[in-house]
This record gives sequence, C-alpha cells and structure tokens, in this order.
Amino acid sequence: MFISTAYAQSTSAPAGAAGSLMQFLPLVLMFVVLYFIMIRPQMKRQKEHKAMIDALAKGDEVVVGGGLIGRVAKIGDSVLHVELAKDVEVQVQRSAVVQVLPKGTYK
Repeated sequence: MFISTAYAQSTSAPAGAAGSLMQFLPLVLMFVVLYFIMIRPQMKRQKEHKAMIDALAKGDEVVVGGGLIGRVAKIGDSVLHVELAKDVEVQVQRSAVVQVLPKGTYK
C-alpha cells in the first residue's frame, strides 16, 4: 500500500566492452602507478646490490648489516671473512654486506 512497484529501466544500447573497460580502468591505473612508484625502484636496488656483492674483492672496505666496518680478508662462495681489527676476523654472508666504502676510509 505504501510501497510503489519498481520497474527496471531499459537501455537503448547493451552494455558492451566499453562499460566493462571503464570499470577496470581505475584498477589498471592503480597497478601501473604502483609499478612505477614501488616495484620498479625496488627491483633496481636489488639489481645494484647483487652487482655490488658480485664485484667484491679481497681488500675492499665494507659495512656489514650489523653496522660493523671492516676489510675483506677472504672470499668464499657464500661467506666472506671480514677483518675488523688486527687478528680479529668474522665470517658473514655475502648478502650481509650493505655498502662498499671508498678505499682509505677504514684504517
């Protein structure tokens, strides 16, 4: 009595590919923006870090993940021996190296 009957509206053209494309366009745009802002720079940093680790050589001065600064004494496949002081060496994984310092920084 108080509720009127609702009728569906008819459209002149059926909803096609353009309608569904407009629904997914914001999602696609968000993914593209996320890729260029977050994913691509992270991949670039990973690539640079891998190149730095592969280029390590004996005598390089490095900063290890825990903040230790030392000189590379021996190089293995996955382990480095870093000399922190005279006759003090620690073994660290290659991936633990955060930064290679310029020559002469560590004395």
